Amino acid sequence: MDLGFEGVHVLVTGASGGIGLAITKLFLEHGARVSAQYNSKPGPLDNIKTSNDRLHVIQADVTEEKAVTDLFLAAGEAWKQEAQVLILNHGIFTAEDVDLVDMELSQWDRCLSVNLTGSFLVARQFLRQLRRSRAGCGPDLSKVAIVIIGSSSGEFGEESHIDYAVTKSALQTGFLSTLKHEIIKIAPNGRVNSVAPGWVNTVMAKPLFSDPDLLRRTLAATPLRRIAEPEDIATQVLILASSKASAHVTGTNISMAGGQEGRIPPDPEDYVALKSGMK
Repeated sequence: MDLGFEGVHVLVTGASGGIGLAITKLFLEHGARVSAQYNSKPGPLDNIKTSNDRLHVIQADVTEEKAVTDLFLAAGEAWKQEAQVLILNHGIFTAEDVDLVDMELSQWDRCLSVNLTGSFLVARQFLRQLRRSRAGCGPDLSKVAIVIIGSSSGEFGEESHIDYAVTKSALQTGFLSTLKHEIIKIAPNGRVNSVAPGWVNTVMAKPLFSDPDLLRRTLAATPLRRIAEPEDIATQVLILASSKASAHVTGTNISMAGGQEGRIPPDPEDYVALKSGMK
């Protein structure tokens, strides 16, 4: 099926690895012109660029207002047109388990700055460049779409990672539900949706694969009995971003946790330890 991305300018944040890299590759396969943002290391992006002239790689810190403005200027200059599709994929996750009672303010602030404020800055600049172009000979606004990469953490919470869970919850609820009303003021057919992956086979999932018992309990709570691959997420993102496949879909958050309906069941030994501590 032709999903209508031939010649469409797609900007992907956090594109250098994992889900972001899979998304970038899939859009390229479908004929899009892709502006791929990364923060510190481009990873495989530079190698892909040498064999694909529809990829433009841009370094930018999404927490810096000027850097985000420059990101869109560079992307627009590269393709001689503004971005029509935005994939908000960037984000940070602290690997170490830290309960709220022990969490430093610096960790909290950093996570909100990257995941939440960074998404605000990028989405705002995306809409601003579309509004400016609308007055002239801008891009085809019928293709406009935003897809947010949320998380099952935003729905169920994430013990010892409250900073991450809060940012994802905000993005896939209030941010999503509000932006779907605002985007149509600029692009009448513009759509905003999100996906909420559970465990995905990326660097972030290393703790899962290094702990057989945790993996067992995770799969026991997942009806599909497997961990998602980045390509699983990328395919759903592609469909949501398509004005052909999802023309009447907006304000929707799609769970991609394999049917998981809650957090991972705790180890029974945790209850024993808790009960002992209460004596």
